[in-house]
Amino acid sequence: MKKQRIRITFSKTEAMRFTGHLDLILTWERTFRRASLPLSYSEGFNPRPVINLAAPLPLGFVSTAEIGDFWLSEYLNPEEILESLNSSLPPGLVIEELCEVTQLHGGKLPSLIERSEYSITLFERYSGLQKAVELLLQSPKCIRTRKKKEYDLRPLIHDISLELNENGSPPCLFISLYTLPSATGRPDEVLLALDIPPYETIIRRTAIVLKSIEEN
Repeated sequence: MKKQRIRITFSKTEAMRFTGHLDLILTWERTFRRASLPLSYSEGFNPRPVINLAAPLPLGFVSTAEIGDFWLSEYLNPEEILESLNSSLPPGLVIEELCEVTQLHGGKLPSLIERSEYSITLFERYSGLQKAVELLLQSPKCIRTRKKKEYDLRPLIHDISLELNENGSPPCLFISLYTLPSATGRPDEVLLALDIPPYETIIRRTAIVLKSIEEN
């Protein structure tokens, strides 16, 4: 039975860069078990811990802003929960914030996402990149093909900006992408639209923006 809902903002670092979404959920399940924290389980023939992560992070990406909701079958002090989890976390996961969500049965996180924000480190300076960014933002459409299906990437782009560092540091792209009911913007698709191979970059999710600042 659900007695408490907690929301954790966490980083997924280099050590878990190639851990997939389902394996990440299993990692959290094992972490709660090691911490002796009583996760609530679903009903039915094959009960599973009630864990709700906001959005899958593609393989190879890192993040400082993942969000997960976890339901407990007992009420515990959030500070005690944080202490227990921190002592049980595997390499690659870092808790940035833990809070209690008083609305026990509110909307699920994936339905609450408005957009995601990314910083992308480039390992070389691409000639004409600023102009390419401007042209993409000015274009009414950007037709891409993914999994043998055409779609329009442009409505999924909220903003793109380029930062050219003069101190010798690699340039960075900052990309903000919408999550719509029918599609989700992917930063690697934006890179390909700009003729930048994604494997020549480091993609980091820096924020998941929810639709409302009210408690969900």
